[in-house]
Amino acid sequence: MQVCDALAVTGRLRQFGRVNDLSDAALVVLGHGTTLNAASAAPVRQQAEELRQRGIFAEVQEAFWKQEPQIKVVLAGLRESGRSRVFITPMFISEGYFSTEIIPKELGFSFPDRLKLKNGGTEVIYCQPVGTHESMTRVILSRVAGVVKQFPFPLAPKPKDITLFIAGHGTERNENSRKAIERQAELIRAQKIYAGVHAVFMEEEPRIAGCHALAQTKYCVVVPFFISDGLHAVEDIPVLLGEPERIVKERLAAGQPTWRNPTEKHGKLFWYSASVGTDPVMAEVILERVRESAQE
Repeated sequence: MQVCDALAVTGRLRQFGRVNDLSDAALVVLGHGTTLNAASAAPVRQQAEELRQRGIFAEVQEAFWKQEPQIKVVLAGLRESGRSRVFITPMFISEGYFSTEIIPKELGFSFPDRLKLKNGGTEVIYCQPVGTHESMTRVILSRVAGVVKQFPFPLAPKPKDITLFIAGHGTERNENSRKAIERQAELIRAQKIYAGVHAVFMEEEPRIAGCHALAQTKYCVVVPFFISDGLHAVEDIPVLLGEPERIVKERLAAGQPTWRNPTEKHGKLFWYSASVGTDPVMAEVILERVRESAQE
C-alpha cells in the first residue's frame, strides 16, 4: 500500500472512531425554556437524563435560552472543565427563528454554513434541530401506537382504519414552521400504514378545527408535533378539536388530562396523544443528530 493511501485509511478510521466513540465529548440538550410554564422544560430534562444514564458521553447537561441554566453559562463551564468536544442539540421542532437565527448568532455560529467553533482546546458543534430529522417518523408512530394501546375502549382500531393527524402551530411569518410537519406526513403516508395522514395547524390551513372533515374513517388519532405539553398542546388543541373551553380549563386546574381518550366529536372517535418531546424514542433522534454532526 502506498504511504498516501495508508495515511488516508488511517484518517478515515480515526474519523470513524470519533463518530462512534463519544466518550470524550459533552452533550448539551438545548431547549427554548420559559419562566411562565415549568412543564415546558420537562422534555429537555427527561431526554438529558436518559442520555446521561446511557454513559455514551463524558457529560450530558441540559440548557435553555429563556431560563436557567442558560446555554452561555453551561458552555462556559464546559470550556473551563477542558472538554475537547461539545455538541449542542437543539430540541426544537423546526428550523425556526430561535433555532436557526437568534440562538446560533448569539453563540457565534452562522446557520447552516458555520456550525463548528474552536475556542481554546474546545470544539463546539451546533447540531441541526431534532424536529426536522426524518427519524422523527418513529417518534410519531410510537405516539400513535402508544395512545391507542393505552386507551383501547371500546376496541383498539386497526391502523388501516385510522386517520392520523399531525398537529402543529403553523404561522405565516415563517414558512419553515410547517415544513417539518408536512414532511413527516409525507413520509408516514408513503408507508401506507393508515387510511389517511394529514398535517393540520392551529394558525394555517388546513386547520385543526376542521380536521374531522378530512377524515374518511371513524377513528382518528391526533399527535401534537410540539416538544412539550405546554398550553398549545394541553389547552388550545383540545378546544380546537371540539372540547368546550370551560371543561378544558376545569380539568387543567384540577391537574387532570384535558382530553379523555377516546372522545367522540363530529361523528368521529378521537384519540389525542402527548406531545412528541417526551417520547422515549426522542433520545435516539438526539443521538442521530450528534453522529451526523460528528461526521461532517
